[in-house]
Amino acid sequence: MKIFKKLSLRTKLWLSLGSVAIVLLVSSIISVMEYRNMSSYVSDMVADNIRSINLAQRLSDAVNDYNLAVLSVVGDDSSVNIPSFDHKAFTATCDSLRAAVSTKDIIPLADSVEYSYAAYMLTSLELQDVILSDFIDTRSWFFERLQPRYRRLCRDINELTDSIYKDLEQNSVTFQSTYYRSIIPGIVTVAVGLLLIVLLMFFLTVYYVKPICKMLDSLVMYRSNNLPYNCDFAGDDELQELNTNISEVAGENRLLRKRISAMKGHSKETADE
Repeated sequence: MKIFKKLSLRTKLWLSLGSVAIVLLVSSIISVMEYRNMSSYVSDMVADNIRSINLAQRLSDAVNDYNLAVLSVVGDDSSVNIPSFDHKAFTATCDSLRAAVSTKDIIPLADSVEYSYAAYMLTSLELQDVILSDFIDTRSWFFERLQPRYRRLCRDINELTDSIYKDLEQNSVTFQSTYYRSIIPGIVTVAVGLLLIVLLMFFLTVYYVKPICKMLDSLVMYRSNNLPYNCDFAGDDELQELNTNISEVAGENRLLRKRISAMKGHSKETADE
């Protein structure tokens, strides 16, 4: 505190206002950085969820189209055209789906889709032999052997999609909570700024406003009632120096008035004689 009193008036004001500005600036930078980091992180997770949902839908559409194609061949006894399926594209989509998921709980579901797909496709490869066979009913083979594997595959894809939707919902909630968490530094900034402003006002009132009011009251009493200028307050800056100078000037002026009054009285007495 003694060191602070020895500083000049300008330095004290600059330090007080500068501390408020620095705190507000640092808190604002922290708030912006926190929001950007968390927003970018959650946005990436949401984007991964959306991409995973699209990939899962693509798998479902591909399997559904292939199953309908097989059904059309089974329903047409005269058809011997075996439908084709892009195995590489399906496997690549599964790999992309596994790489796109953001949580470890979804990866086993993606593996289950691949296992179910392998079982379904392995069974579907029997189609040509079933068509050429005279002992196997194609419709019975389709509904009793192939369809259970198809339903299993569709169930696994739906479970995978539902899990991704739940993850997307959770990430959306996380994004909202992240927003509120990112504004906490801003709230702290405002609170700290208000506190510093209150402290600054207290500092200005105690160390400058009150001394100036005392000096003004002492000057009024000095000029109006011809009382001695008497103002004393703690301090070691320009304001204290100003008060000292005013006190000296007022004292000298008071002595000068006394001398003038004494000279006037002496001149009057001489004139009377």
